[in-house]
Amino acid sequence: MRAMKNRWLVPFLNLGHLLDHLAMLVFPTAVVAIAREWNQPYAELLPLALGSFIAFGAFAIPAGWLADHWSRHKVLAMFFVGIGASLFVTGFAQTPWQIAAGLTVVGAFAAIYHPVGIAMLVAAPAKMGSALGWNGLWGNLGLASAALLTGALVDAYGWRAAFCVPGVLCVVAGISFLILVKDPGKVKKTSKSMGLHVDARMMARIFSIMLIATAFGGIIFNSTTISMPKVFDERLTALTQSNFGIGALVALVYTMAAFAQVVMGSLIDRIELRRLMIGVGLMQIPLLFLAAKNPQGWAMLAVALLMMLAVFGQIPLNDAIVGRYVADEFRARVLGVRYVVSLGVAAVAVPMIAALHKTAGGFSNVFLVLAVLASGVFLASWFFPSRAELTAHKEKLATQVA
Repeated sequence: MRAMKNRWLVPFLNLGHLLDHLAMLVFPTAVVAIAREWNQPYAELLPLALGSFIAFGAFAIPAGWLADHWSRHKVLAMFFVGIGASLFVTGFAQTPWQIAAGLTVVGAFAAIYHPVGIAMLVAAPAKMGSALGWNGLWGNLGLASAALLTGALVDAYGWRAAFCVPGVLCVVAGISFLILVKDPGKVKKTSKSMGLHVDARMMARIFSIMLIATAFGGIIFNSTTISMPKVFDERLTALTQSNFGIGALVALVYTMAAFAQVVMGSLIDRIELRRLMIGVGLMQIPLLFLAAKNPQGWAMLAVALLMMLAVFGQIPLNDAIVGRYVADEFRARVLGVRYVVSLGVAAVAVPMIAALHKTAGGFSNVFLVLAVLASGVFLASWFFPSRAELTAHKEKLATQVA
């Protein structure tokens, strides 16, 4: 594929995934320090991020549409520069509502990456699963670096630097992208239908199951990643009490768990998606229940690592469904729908965490709710078509055409 002949494209797609997740998780780590400086409760300040997560989902569809109709290359450049500039400006906020407004703009530009960047990635490789796995690793390194970088900058220079420094890095990355990555041009239309090798009924079934897994999985992913710094702040006091220490432990968990996506990517190229989806769901349920038991210290650290391995491992599966069954010229728009569901529905994580954190159970109640959602993903996965069923379906379609 011509896009993959551009040797700088994939590195920038991976870097973009890292910066996307880093930008979205600066505030969940910085809010612990902001709450102390402004003498306001965590549960009152965390909802300031709600607009960013709503925008993160809502703007995915227009981003995908614009990329398919105009230029994926130019839209991705807008992502780098826009997210950087909005992060930098947010660092100068003087009131909670200014932070909320700045974060909302960050979320709007952050929404560009997944429908556009992933569409560019899955358009090419012979080993799509492996490409998604490594791209997912970079995204999770963004989660890890957000906790680590934000914690370090807050301790050394204050919470404002935690927004300004990554903002500058994103703008520099955007300028470099425009210089080094050649625009491959507008996506060519080569298919008369959205689905590849499946009819409308089978596509509807696949798409419905994907959206269920996407919605529930999105809430689980957002809830665990947003709450982890505060969970560690409460449950790992015996190990560390500094912002940097908390950030370092969160980064350690995210970095180690990130390799689950590389492993999953390799498995996608060899094992049918249905089995992988069932297996991941089966892993998440007991681990989320364990986290709800309020473990402390090293026990919580171990549970968190295993839990995030299972949570991160699910991410490449949904993107692989789009890459395998959707025609290239429709992928950015379909990914836009997938991510508007994933990230839009996942926006409920912020008010849910804030509300449940006030209850007697605190984060234990949060993890109980997430375990129930993981059960929903597990059940939906049983209805995904098996490889044998899809092969028979493809042969039936070929016979009908003949």
